[in-house]
Amino acid sequence: MPFRPTLLTATLALLLAVCLPAHAQSAASTAAPPPPTNIPLLAPVVVSGVVPGPGLWKVVDKNGHVLWVLGTLSPLPGHIQWESREVAQVLAQSKQVLLEPKIKFKADVGFFGKLFLLPSAYGARKNPDGKTLDQVMDASTYARWLALKKKYIGDDSGIERWRPLFAAQELYRKSLKANGLSNDGGVSGAVAALAKQDGVPETPVDYRVEIKQPRAAIKAFKAAAPSDLECFNRTLDSIEHDLPAMTARANAWATGDLEALRALPDSHRRDACVTAITSAGFARQLGLDDVPAQLEAAWLAAARKTLADNAVSFAMLPMEELLSPGGYVGKLKAAGYAVEAPIELDDAPAAAASVTR
Repeated sequence: MPFRPTLLTATLALLLAVCLPAHAQSAASTAAPPPPTNIPLLAPVVVSGVVPGPGLWKVVDKNGHVLWVLGTLSPLPGHIQWESREVAQVLAQSKQVLLEPKIKFKADVGFFGKLFLLPSAYGARKNPDGKTLDQVMDASTYARWLALKKKYIGDDSGIERWRPLFAAQELYRKSLKANGLSNDGGVSGAVAALAKQDGVPETPVDYRVEIKQPRAAIKAFKAAAPSDLECFNRTLDSIEHDLPAMTARANAWATGDLEALRALPDSHRRDACVTAITSAGFARQLGLDDVPAQLEAAWLAAARKTLADNAVSFAMLPMEELLSPGGYVGKLKAAGYAVEAPIELDDAPAAAASVTR
């Protein structure tokens, strides 16, 4: 059975949260933009109400079996009601739903082991030697952090002792919420409800990491943790510069505007954080250094199997895996599967959505 979440697995899960989507490529060598002179005060405009989302990609094998794929996006507007008649119709015909690829942790530890590990795992989130954030970064970076922390987190002295990677992720999460954005807009839950209603089994697509010595894993993390200041800086950049673009991408997904999704730039924040994690010494010990490749292999194998076994099936993937020629669906196309992108939703029911600030 999978190891129930403790601070150990929560720590690792948080690290991997910045690693996804799986196909992200490192951009650590790309020069970061210069720090801004001020912080934008205008809140981005976000779509709310009933929205259709994007159309479905169609993958067909040589036997005519079809895999319909929904492109997901994070973040999405937090106040939307996603209603896709196309998805509902496809799920009613499907025999299997492939969930987005995820990493799963399994640790060899019993109940008492969990209790003893809690203090150590909690400590792994903190800077070594009791240092605070102002002691592990330069003054200008710390000044940027303080301004954004005041705006989105408030007076929290405890976070000052967190490693930059964890502090950045908390700041990013709070900034999305403050700007009307959420992780997935309830899309995964809506798909799960439709699948349950139609009696369609959901199939996880997992890359499992077994932690045989959890205590040693925590020790390894502390000794060879990510060099995460690049990730920290890129997160500050994203919050200061990229929130309007993130909101525009979220709105484009909600209204099915694929042209806008292709045109709008994505932040390099995630790429820098991926590099920080996968290049760290502890990652190699836990088998986390090749997570993107392992997740890709797991999904492609699951997609080939469901296409072979079922006349109609359904899957969800990060949108970049559909829009990029080198993404997962592009790999299926290169292997001989027929792939059709959805028709643009020019006549999407825009009147059902409203704009809020």
